[in-house]
Amino acid sequence: MEFGIFVQGYVGKRAETDPEAEHKALMEETEYVIQADKSGFKYAWASEHHFLEEYSHLSANDVYLGYLAHATERIHLGSGIFNPLAQVNHPVKVAEKVAMLDHLSGGRFEFGSGRGAGSHEILGFFPGITDMNHTKEIWEETIAEFPKMWLQEEYEGFQGKHWSLPPRKILPKPYGKSHPAMWYAAGSPASYAMAGRKGLGVLGFSVQKVSDMEWVVESYKNAIKEAKAVGDFVNDNVMVTSTAICAETHDKAVEIAVGGGLNYLQSLLFRYHDTFPRPEGIPEWPELLPEYSAEIIELLIAEELMICGDPSEVLAQCRRWEQAGADQLSFGLPIGISYEDTMNSIKLIGEHVIPEIDTDPVHRTTRFRQGAGE
Repeated sequence: MEFGIFVQGYVGKRAETDPEAEHKALMEETEYVIQADKSGFKYAWASEHHFLEEYSHLSANDVYLGYLAHATERIHLGSGIFNPLAQVNHPVKVAEKVAMLDHLSGGRFEFGSGRGAGSHEILGFFPGITDMNHTKEIWEETIAEFPKMWLQEEYEGFQGKHWSLPPRKILPKPYGKSHPAMWYAAGSPASYAMAGRKGLGVLGFSVQKVSDMEWVVESYKNAIKEAKAVGDFVNDNVMVTSTAICAETHDKAVEIAVGGGLNYLQSLLFRYHDTFPRPEGIPEWPELLPEYSAEIIELLIAEELMICGDPSEVLAQCRRWEQAGADQLSFGLPIGISYEDTMNSIKLIGEHVIPEIDTDPVHRTTRFRQGAGE
């Protein structure tokens, strides 16, 4: 199993007291990725969100990833996601951004796509539309066009229901002989199997406890055995996300978690991701989850709903995801936890956890592993 870090420009309540909260959030998360690169993480995923006050201010993630391509040396940089719906980002512009980032990163770029976080975000681009299923049709007709844009000397063009383009040369072409690995952001169990059938990796941003996810991962693994890949190769990969707090002692990790405002982050998540299955007990916004006490944090750890503890405990908790079949475990590190404590978590995980589980220090891309690249 490999490891990643997930950043999204989370501001939270900090803006109420700090006029530079937005700037600090973006700059600090940049430092987290740079440290993750030094600490042996394989992936850094940067979200694309629009209009999601407090929850995510990382809207121009292509710009952000371009900076990280220069600021890092080995970590893979992924769009988590680029939204390829023509009304949000024209597919040709998306293809160009992917190829450009592939060059700037020296082949370290990973292309994650999806349909957006929920109704507040997506319907901002679709005035008059109330059915979120409308976006599925647009994504379905678009996703298979990207490999053609990258690999055909002159793209044959496209005439679809939602967008069209005459034959054109799409430039630049990706770095190497193929194209970056393709992923899909899955918010529901059915999406995992769909991604598997298309040969796409899964970015599992809506994740429950380990035991409840095992059958979902299995459904993906069964589907990908019969994949008809939309790309040049099958990307057999499941990434799952979890909050992670690692400290020198168990008590210190719990103390950090209690003070991190994690209840507010979780409340915001379900405020905006209204297409995700809503677990029992999650209130409707603006009602908030109660503040997390030490007892609640201990319960979340016991229920395998968060990773938290000293390095040996975090290692054991990560191994549960490895046993469940996850190919990658990516950590969300919210701003509610201090910069110093977050950096310490990254360093401790890099020193004590990753070397015990991730046995591929070279960190080749999927396409290079499968011989699709030089």
